[in-house]
Amino acid sequence: MALKIRARTDVLGAEISGLDFSRGLDAQDVVVLRDAFLQYHLLCLRSEPLTPKAFVALSRYFGEPKCHVLRRRRHDEVPEVAVMDSTYQHAEDKPVDFRLDRKSAWHTDDSYFEKPAKVTLLQGLKIPDSGGQTRFCNTQKAFEDLSETEKHRVDGLQVVHAYDTVRAPARAAKRTPEEEAETPDVIHPLIRTHEDTGTKAFYFNPNRTDRVVDMERTKSDALLDWVDEMVTQSKYRYDHEWRVGDILIWDNRSVLHSVNMDFPVGQRRLHHRILLEGERPR
Repeated sequence: MALKIRARTDVLGAEISGLDFSRGLDAQDVVVLRDAFLQYHLLCLRSEPLTPKAFVALSRYFGEPKCHVLRRRRHDEVPEVAVMDSTYQHAEDKPVDFRLDRKSAWHTDDSYFEKPAKVTLLQGLKIPDSGGQTRFCNTQKAFEDLSETEKHRVDGLQVVHAYDTVRAPARAAKRTPEEEAETPDVIHPLIRTHEDTGTKAFYFNPNRTDRVVDMERTKSDALLDWVDEMVTQSKYRYDHEWRVGDILIWDNRSVLHSVNMDFPVGQRRLHHRILLEGERPR
């Protein structure tokens, strides 16, 4: 079969079919995939489930894998792969208020590092019968739609990204002392220039963005609340309905994501995830 590309929405995402991702890809197909990735910000590769080693091999077409900061999440045999199991084992594990689960909040992966992951790959291995969608918003389009006055207001601001922030309603996963030492607060631009395309996008993480540098907390919170409302509008959004074997590849430099955590208790929701090394935002 030949490679096929089908846009998922007008603003974000494309489905890729016609390739066997368990084997090495043709050089021309890799060029097409990389170009599509930059155009659509998110790709859905329709695939049979890959072994962890094959998953890592696929990820290298887009960059260099890095390990999850939390050692306990790393795959026993292939540490570049993180095991993400969000299954509710018992009824009491499922929160009444989903805001108390970090995965349900909009976020971009790894922003608390000086050099955050530029790309995330996520493969669906066990999917519940309902719910569990991963949702995405295009933060490049959100910035482009601002008025010139609004762009001037936010472009050039620097913000603090912390492993945890009081702005988030749910607390972050606990770290070991070693992991805490690896994740001090960092400062990133609120508006990020994409290294590969030169385009600008909001680089904002409601789970990690704590405050605007040199701005009083009340004013900083008001501005970040406005940014949150702007970038998560439904017109910038795509919700992915998972199939077993699906591989999503998205650009953390221009995309936010969150999870619909409303799915049945006892039904397995299991993914493998790989992060790719990035550059310091500018």
